[in-house]
Formats: sequence, C-alpha cells, structure tokens
Amino acid sequence: MKYTIVNIVASANLNATIDLYNLAITIPNVEYEPEQFPGAILKLKEPKVSMLLFKNGKVICSGANSEAQIPLAIYKASKMIHEIQKNVKVQKNAEYTVVNLVTTANLKMTLDLFKTAMESDNVEYEPEQFPGAILRIHDPKLTLLLFKNGKLICAGAKNETLLKKGLKKAAEMIRAINSPEKSAKKAVKSKAK
Repeated sequence: MKYTIVNIVASANLNATIDLYNLAITIPNVEYEPEQFPGAILKLKEPKVSMLLFKNGKVICSGANSEAQIPLAIYKASKMIHEIQKNVKVQKNAEYTVVNLVTTANLKMTLDLFKTAMESDNVEYEPEQFPGAILRIHDPKLTLLLFKNGKLICAGAKNETLLKKGLKKAAEMIRAINSPEKSAKKAVKSKAK
C-alpha cells in the first residue's frame, strides 16, 4: 500500500540548560508561556517544523515530512540558541530518536465502518462523536483512523519497517471484512433463509 509521511516527531537533547525566558524575549519566533506549558515553541520556516524546547535541554521536533529535515532543524535551532546562550553547543550531527511517524494512505475502497467495528475487537466507531473509526493494532503498536471513503491516517510507528508491517496487517483485516465477495456471500445466505 502506498503511503505518504505527513509528520515525523523526533526527540533530541542539546545537553545544556536553556534559559527559555531569555530566548523568548530575544528571538521573535519563540513562544513561551510557562503558566500554560513548561516548554518554549520555536517555529522554523526552513525546514518548516516546530521545535519544543525544554529548560533541561530536551528538544522535540515535529512537522518534518522527511527524516533528513530533523538533523537540519536541530542544527538550525541549536545555532540560534548558541548565538544567545553560549553554553548550548551547535549540533552539527545531532543524535535524535524518531518517536512517531504519521502517515496517510488510501485503501481505494468504500468501507462499512459499522460492520468493521462489529466484526473486529480492536475497532471503535462512534459516528455521533467522530466520523471515522479507530483501529488499534498491538504488534506493531499503531493507531489508525479509518474513513468511509477508504482513506486512513496512521500514527505510532517509530520507523518505516514497523509502519509497513502495521499497514499491511490493517489492510488485510479491513479488506477481509469489507470485501465485496464477503458481502455478496452474506446476501446469498440471507436470501436462502
């Protein structure tokens, strides 16, 4: 199944204490409201990502759509911070960990979400609350939002190998429940009764 990565979330560490208040008053694209959230938000234009910066030096990068953007974003953020706070080293080859891949895909079939939820223990569907069904896969641990038009959003994978394994597993299960052959066999059985 073809998929498109729409967001990669990664964590890293700048290995230094960061003065978030100082950053917020010095850099225009840093938002810091400690009474609402303990971290500062730095928005980069190129690559277009958001960086959550924490006092202890931890950084969370989100919004990247390719893994190559992550070290570049960490480098740019660390360089900006270093210009104001010399204790923060510029991260030329930053170590980071991908914590979540968010992707979109299309099963290219119409889904009966009610039937999918009824025939599977790991699908929740409450149409009055949300128009999609939620499918949870345990191995690998992924969450998928399924929509009637066959489109889906997948989150939770830490790498593309796990993502592909989970999407394959989900597609097989969903297609088995929603296949036209299965619906036709059920219709024939009910007519025979």
